Amino acid sequence: MIYFQIFFSFFLFIGANIYVGRKGWLLINRAIPKFSVYLYWAMFVFIAFSFVIARLGKNRVPHFFEKSLNIIGGYWMAAFLYFIILLGIIDIVKLILGITRFSFISAITLQKIYFISNIGALMIVAVLLVCGTYNATNLITTKYAIKINKDAGTLKKLNVVMLSDLHLGDIVNKKRLISIVNKINELNPDIVILAGDTIDDYIEPFISQNMGEEFKKIRSKYGVYAVFGNHEYYGGAVDKIAYEYENSASFNLLREKTVKIDNSFYIVGREDLSYERYAKTKRKKLDELLADTDKSLPVFVIDHQPANLGEGEKAGVDVQFSGHTHKGQLLPANIITSRIFENDFGLLSKGTYNIVVSSGAGTWGPPIRIGTASEIVQIEIEFKK
Repeated sequence: MIYFQIFFSFFLFIGANIYVGRKGWLLINRAIPKFSVYLYWAMFVFIAFSFVIARLGKNRVPHFFEKSLNIIGGYWMAAFLYFIILLGIIDIVKLILGITRFSFISAITLQKIYFISNIGALMIVAVLLVCGTYNATNLITTKYAIKINKDAGTLKKLNVVMLSDLHLGDIVNKKRLISIVNKINELNPDIVILAGDTIDDYIEPFISQNMGEEFKKIRSKYGVYAVFGNHEYYGGAVDKIAYEYENSASFNLLREKTVKIDNSFYIVGREDLSYERYAKTKRKKLDELLADTDKSLPVFVIDHQPANLGEGEKAGVDVQFSGHTHKGQLLPANIITSRIFENDFGLLSKGTYNIVVSSGAGTWGPPIRIGTASEIVQIEIEFKK
């Protein structure tokens, strides 16, 4: 069944690219009649499959070429999505107009309208790519306030700064990380939480750009606590990633681990759900991880994917920190994430259980955000007085 799904998806991807490619050729051929059809399709296929080529060519082609392919492929993924939507709408309208055959619209006029509409679609996509790039790199701070009716030792308040889905690599690089670390320090956090997908599959750019040293510049009272997301597993070097996180970046990496901090609260770090696929074993239940905790103290959980929220609610968790969804990253993908997850973005409170889901500080694939923002999340937590 899985092979059929892969084959069908690939077949659909090729068919959709042919559809967009033919539309592009009609525009090129009309604007530049002598342009080579073979050159056009060679260029189109290269762009359309550049992301795939980059993945297949990992460690087989020069790094600068792989990086270029990833950037080109990322932008094409976004452009492709909006070309499909816009060109599809144009063709549906054209079909309706053709069937209706309005007497005041001649066939020649209809063709002109169709041509101008396709040019308009191209311009709209170009604008979306520019605006989306700005959105992706313009980091905002989203603030929430949560009250927990529990004593937390001598603590009355806790200033939590949370980030997820940085996807650090060649695209979201050290220059972006420097800006992110500066913004974190401006918020004067008591504790910093990284809710997974800190790197984008591979640890090599993290090492070569010496990003760990940048993370060490974060100033917080209790330090930085991190978990793995699904992308930490995709690169196939989990142990190496864990070593770099703990040693180069000085993260407190929590893998199925519970720690008590300052005799005031607990933090539980869970393996991502993808761990079960790669490790061929189930991750621990929350009840197991909380077996030796004092539930009279606040309990925080870091879990990359905001799935199975009922488990956290039942286990008596006070706040869960998650990411993964990117809030869809590109409109209208947020419709899909909102259907998949009970909470795909923001703060959701269910009695005493609170879950904060971030849209992420970085991007995956297209370095673009449309309808979403790259964010740092600040949560002011107030305890029982």
